[in-house]
Amino acid sequence: MEHQYADPELGPAVMQFDAALADFARARRSDPQSSSLALLERTRMLMTLPGGFDALYRRVRGLESAGIFGTSDWSKPAILQPALAKRSLREAGAVTTVVEAISELRMLAVTRGDYFHPGISSEQARHFLTQVMALNLDLLSGQLTEADRERPKQLGVIVHQLYQYLISHLGYESLLDSLVAEVWRLLDQGPVQVDSIREMIGQIAKCLYDPETITIDNADATRLVHSLFAPTPGSIEDPGLELYGQRLAQMDDAGLNSEATHFARSMHDTGLASPYHAVMLRFLRKTGKDDLIPTTLGLTMTGLDDLYCYTELVHALIDEAIYPESCQAVFGLTMMLERGSLFTPSVAQALWRHIKLELSEETTSALESTFGNAQPAKVFLLAGVLNLLGQPLGVGQGNNPSCQSAIGLSMWAANEADYLLQVLAWAARDNEVLGRFEGAEVSSRNLEPGLVKEAPVDVDPVSLILIPHLDRIYGEMWRRCQGRDDDAHRWINPEFYGWWVSHGFRVVADIHTGEVHDYDGFVRHFYASYHPFYNGQMPVIHAQPAGIAVTDSAARFVGRHAINILRVGLSPENETRVYFFNPNNDSGQDWGQGITCSTRDHGEFRGEASLPIAEFASRLYAFHYDTLELGDVNEVPDEEVARVMELGHTSWAAPPAT
Repeated sequence: MEHQYADPELGPAVMQFDAALADFARARRSDPQSSSLALLERTRMLMTLPGGFDALYRRVRGLESAGIFGTSDWSKPAILQPALAKRSLREAGAVTTVVEAISELRMLAVTRGDYFHPGISSEQARHFLTQVMALNLDLLSGQLTEADRERPKQLGVIVHQLYQYLISHLGYESLLDSLVAEVWRLLDQGPVQVDSIREMIGQIAKCLYDPETITIDNADATRLVHSLFAPTPGSIEDPGLELYGQRLAQMDDAGLNSEATHFARSMHDTGLASPYHAVMLRFLRKTGKDDLIPTTLGLTMTGLDDLYCYTELVHALIDEAIYPESCQAVFGLTMMLERGSLFTPSVAQALWRHIKLELSEETTSALESTFGNAQPAKVFLLAGVLNLLGQPLGVGQGNNPSCQSAIGLSMWAANEADYLLQVLAWAARDNEVLGRFEGAEVSSRNLEPGLVKEAPVDVDPVSLILIPHLDRIYGEMWRRCQGRDDDAHRWINPEFYGWWVSHGFRVVADIHTGEVHDYDGFVRHFYASYHPFYNGQMPVIHAQPAGIAVTDSAARFVGRHAINILRVGLSPENETRVYFFNPNNDSGQDWGQGITCSTRDHGEFRGEASLPIAEFASRLYAFHYDTLELGDVNEVPDEEVARVMELGHTSWAAPPAT
């Protein structure tokens, strides 16, 4: 009824929208490919009216049920990436912008508990919206940019009003605090791909220093901003790279040493390297002041030993990979040295090969289309190598169903970096990766795509080049296992990842029916394989891939996902925890029943997630184990097994009907 709406135009617009939604729902039931343009235009018109977003918020469930997202990425909200959402909102055409706005209203409804979505938890939705808001902080001022004003069909106004609507429901007062906390939470996980984090910090900087938007004293925000824009006394007012280079040339030894110390302190504080840091390193190389490089990197004894044993190689890596446009590789190089990576002779030789590697036209094109051409493509790829070797637990699958491949990259970077560099050389130079499955060669050339149908999105340079090949090989191995009587991971994982994947394998769900069987024996085998109290104090020697059943914050089943078990041990609180690698870009998740994955404060190294072993086991559905080092399954306490099974049965692993 029209009198319910403050704006006289809103009532008729809502009625027209409801009619269009009903027509669209009927059309989609008979033809899944029927056009959504008429409904999206009605949606756009509603968004331009006061109260329009509130009306759409109440109808967002109906929009999704009718099929407004089709089979696009929007239909799988858990894989959506904030950086891509920003481009969809601010730079795309009307259809894409309106669909993205609908998606974010959906995220808000899920966050507030008004819409249970089987594909994403409320916690995940909140993190997503927080990051999207961080990337659009310029809209806080209430002033549209020229680019926003010039967008057709009032799209700039629509995006601004959407943002104000989100703020009104999520809380304006604590917005900056929440965004800063979100950035620190992500940095604690040691990500390799930090472009979106850098962009968020840039937006935070605009807020901090624009008196027309937010005036707040936030020390954590200042640390983040300074880490990128003012990490040293010589760059304190963000003078620009050219002027900073001139200042370096005029500094005496004491001044340069002070700059070097501040660079190292800032980088190790946040895990971020500033473009000024790259300028400093290139200046030291150009002027022959190489003795300051260890101080500039903040190396400890292990890193110093690595550098002094392979000085010529490290200098070549700086010359070839460290530029302002690839400055995060400063941190990657530092952490690679701190891990002692070069003490494996084949790794050093493989890096020399990579420095001289000729990239194929396809590789060059892929890198340039994603990372631009401010530097040659090989610079970005080599920088990506340094970042991955420095932080093996920082690789993420991005906006792609490629958790298996991401685990491989992490595992090889940590355990067998020379193999990683070999397959990367094949992919980057020859557009082909070779493997073996049960004695037969497998080549990625001419194979059909696996789960990754398009070019990988929102990933690091190494993943961009390797994931398509690895995904095809994994898919081919899966096809060769069709018709077997057990989960294909039993045979694929040892062949795909390496010899260190144990040959023993347990899966708790029937591959045909999905029904849970012998849960008691499954849990006992896991404890007898991994828990130090029941496996003879045997540590995890090599990381082992495993499958988990992901649940949301209400303990409802979301889907299956691959992770990597890194170690099992006592936390500082003397609690037995499983420490694992989760490639989903965000390891801090709430799985319901009080089970929240931790990324800090419980003995985690950067990049690890952890859970108490019982809570972890309650979400486990498949794992590998060493059949020759299995403990006594009967020693595992009955009450511990019962607790794990209760958590599983009351969340994802419903017991079979009797």
